[in-house]
Amino acid sequence: MITGTGRAACHHGEIVQGVFLDRRGRPRRGLVTLPMAAPVTEAVFTPLPGTPAHRVDVHPVGRAKAARAAALAVAECATRRAAVCGGTLRLRGGVPTGLGLGSSTSDVTAAIRAVCAGFGVDPSPATVARIAVAAEGASDPIMWEGGRALLFAQREGRVLEDLGAPLPPMVVVGCLTGGGAPVNTLALRIRVDRREAAVHERLRAALRVALAVGDAAEVGRIGTESAILNQRVLPKPELGTIKDVARLCGAVGVQVAHSGNVAGVLFDARVDDLGARIDTALERLRGEGLTPTRVFSTPHPTHGETTWTTTCARPLADRT
Repeated sequence: MITGTGRAACHHGEIVQGVFLDRRGRPRRGLVTLPMAAPVTEAVFTPLPGTPAHRVDVHPVGRAKAARAAALAVAECATRRAAVCGGTLRLRGGVPTGLGLGSSTSDVTAAIRAVCAGFGVDPSPATVARIAVAAEGASDPIMWEGGRALLFAQREGRVLEDLGAPLPPMVVVGCLTGGGAPVNTLALRIRVDRREAAVHERLRAALRVALAVGDAAEVGRIGTESAILNQRVLPKPELGTIKDVARLCGAVGVQVAHSGNVAGVLFDARVDDLGARIDTALERLRGEGLTPTRVFSTPHPTHGETTWTTTCARPLADRT
């Protein structure tokens, strides 16, 4: 047993979320996450021999989902090796809760990785996802790090489809909606039936094609349509304004946290006047009374990760 460490990134809501068909033709809730390379949650697990295996003290206190995930990870490790014990888990970083940025999944994934590292266990992404869903009730697929877009059943912890390619190079100007009020994700009610699936399967097919050819404009259109459809689940009064800003500054579309209060204006990262378009978006968002939060690029194997320096009025504070 050694001190184990784990890290996990957050995300910025989704490109698509809704109801999709699995391989057996059954309707399932699913999503395609919009990943961020930073900020991250960092976790350190210190095994304490003699401590009951179910006891993991988490600091700072209050990160109950991470505590459940750590205990479940210890139990998972117990099935793979003879001796395990409880210990202490320390977390730092991450993002504010309830905004749809994956704060819980980032905590939980980092915790699972740290505990498993402490016992010399290397869990598969599918195993991490299974534990994450058991700990928090729903999860995003941030434990898969290959960069390819996944259609993921967030309440089952399984991949419905590997869409075959990453998102094209895009830049996102994020902003708050709903005054930044937290949203209880698990309390949202989504109709899960074939009528809903028929609508979202069309978006799934279009997204698959757009990713194959790296078409940022089509990804932006799909994100916008999914955001509009989600108004029936979690209405965002500001969505019309954000769409207008996107149109006026030459963006390809918008996206939202379908179960949180952030949204993003989407740009093709390959346009020549990208910086001017971003500045225009920031200015117009502020002019409409919306709070810009961050500007980031989607991770992409051929373009890397770009760090954008902006004058956002209120960057989302990392947790400590």
